[in-house]
Amino acid sequence: MSDISVKPSDAGSSGIIGFIERAGKRIPDPVIIFMFLFTACLLVTGMIGGLQFESLAADGGTIQYTIKNMLAAENVRWMFNNAILANWLAFGGGVLGIILIVMLGVGIAENSGFLSAVIKKVGLKINDKYLPMLVVFLGIMSSIATDAGYLVLIPLAGMLYAGLGKNPLIGMAAAFAGVSAGFSANLIPATPIDVIIGANARIFAEAQGIPFEAADGRTLNPATMHYYFIFVSTFLLAGLGAWVTAKYVAPRLEKMEYQIPEDMNLNDFAVSAAENKGLKAAAFGLAISLALIVMLATGPLATYVNEAGREVSPYLDNVILLIAMTFTIVGIFYGVAVGKFKNVQDVVSSMVKQMNTMGYVLVLTFFCYNFLGLMSYSGLGTYITYLGATFLGALGLQEFPILLIIGFILTTAVINLFVGGLTSKWMLLGPIFVPMLYQVNPDMTPDMVAAAYRVADSSTNIITPMMTYAGVILAFMRKYKPELTFGDVIAMMVPYSIAFMTAWTGLLIVFFTFGLPLGF
Repeated sequence: MSDISVKPSDAGSSGIIGFIERAGKRIPDPVIIFMFLFTACLLVTGMIGGLQFESLAADGGTIQYTIKNMLAAENVRWMFNNAILANWLAFGGGVLGIILIVMLGVGIAENSGFLSAVIKKVGLKINDKYLPMLVVFLGIMSSIATDAGYLVLIPLAGMLYAGLGKNPLIGMAAAFAGVSAGFSANLIPATPIDVIIGANARIFAEAQGIPFEAADGRTLNPATMHYYFIFVSTFLLAGLGAWVTAKYVAPRLEKMEYQIPEDMNLNDFAVSAAENKGLKAAAFGLAISLALIVMLATGPLATYVNEAGREVSPYLDNVILLIAMTFTIVGIFYGVAVGKFKNVQDVVSSMVKQMNTMGYVLVLTFFCYNFLGLMSYSGLGTYITYLGATFLGALGLQEFPILLIIGFILTTAVINLFVGGLTSKWMLLGPIFVPMLYQVNPDMTPDMVAAAYRVADSSTNIITPMMTYAGVILAFMRKYKPELTFGDVIAMMVPYSIAFMTAWTGLLIVFFTFGLPLGF
């Protein structure tokens, strides 16, 4: 990826864009932030250790808390004794392992070339009339494997438009909107995003005694608690993205001059005979995996009533493993057919390659989960929630839950302009807002707060130079217009961002107002 990177100064150095870029560069890496927060937590508990306060319990009563002094000898021993296992590897019931497992399955499918081939196959079959909508739709669906979306679909969209004699930037803008602004929507359940947000939302809630339940009292499944919402969102954003492209982006860019690079071959993204063979094999693999899921869901993992009289659905509880299994089988069938996987070692190497990209997640979660464990054990996290809920209650916002949703979305959107990374921001905001907003109004359930976060984080990805792929996108677009700056890209993408955030927020409010379940 280094060969298409762009110097930060190229992303814009004046005005609001330059301000965001400069401010973002001064914000430390999230790992460093959690190191400082851990140290600050120790010092604060040392100063206010022994402080007592009362907070509302889930049953409407009150619970008395006492903040522990974490500098006391017995509490220092607790930190060392729990740092590796309880506070990291086993934190939240082993959420780190869950994240790694789902990434293994997606990694095999991605490294085999399957996801890239699907994007090319579908993209090249698109009818001109439906091109904008399907480009956005493919972008949204490709978010399960970010590299495929950014590195294949966006340049492919540019070439498709160039082949039609249209400004390539139109197609690239639509694809960018789908991949990045529609990042949290999808038709596939239990994606890595679902797992990261859902599993950690449960941790944030349970750490402070907040029931991990939907508004109707139903226990939430972390991996699928947003599925109905993101399913509907996929079609909403695809249609909206096409409308924005036709109404605002295309008319403006059609007047812009562009060039077609002399060395560009419009057949560069053609689907090869080997890839077609692989896709047929992958379809067979998909049929096998779906048959296995049906057999498991109606057999060993079928729903049953346990000794306590409660209905248990093992196949839903293990949906993450089932999805990972599907990606693994499909990826292996494709990889074998195209010659990418010649033996089992090649599959293992593919999984290892995917794990190599997870190194940062391991470092981040070590410091983050130890910080969260410290906050929970000391009682400081509950105290912060108590202070925030008291403040919001004093403003009278407990009577206006929709304002709480909108306020949290706007807060997250602003922060997203300066701090990149979905996981790191959720680790920072989730522990505070999941319990806090519930304390203010019990209708602000963990799934509702997490859904609001997804809306805000995704919608503003395309208008911040802090986004991971910002330089990559700029480099792709400069092939057609060399003098383009990231300020120009942001101006191009603002209509998508505003439209997505407005409509997506409206959809979430509809779900909330009518009591519609966000997922299952």
